[in-house]
Amino acid sequence: MTTSLAVPAPTAKSIILGRFLSGLLVAFLIFDAAIKLVPLAVVTETMVALGYSADQGLARLLGILTLLCTVLYVIPRTSILGAILLTGYLGGAMATHLRAGSPLFTHLLFGFYLGVIAWGGLWLRDPRLRAPIPLKN
Repeated sequence: MTTSLAVPAPTAKSIILGRFLSGLLVAFLIFDAAIKLVPLAVVTETMVALGYSADQGLARLLGILTLLCTVLYVIPRTSILGAILLTGYLGGAMATHLRAGSPLFTHLLFGFYLGVIAWGGLWLRDPRLRAPIPLKN
């Protein structure tokens, strides 16, 4: 006996909202990666404050990882893989802020907020994700 779950296709409104949320996330991540690739003095100072070395190579590596995960998130065929990798990346950022004793709602949970936006935007626009994670009306 097989059970089939009917998953409704995303509506036009949910696709637009999903693209908007994903676009906001992508814009932020590209900005974040760009300032790490340069890297600006504020990036080096922040990394030192979080317990990392002032090595600009580490900041550039983080910028490259951010761009790679973001590109995978943007490409429709690899968007779920990109979201998974972004979740891991943001989890590492949250762990860093926890270790450094950063404020809870503004710094520590910021990675969580971005993760919710990433998965929420993807769920709203991608029917492949709606099948394993169905939400009832």
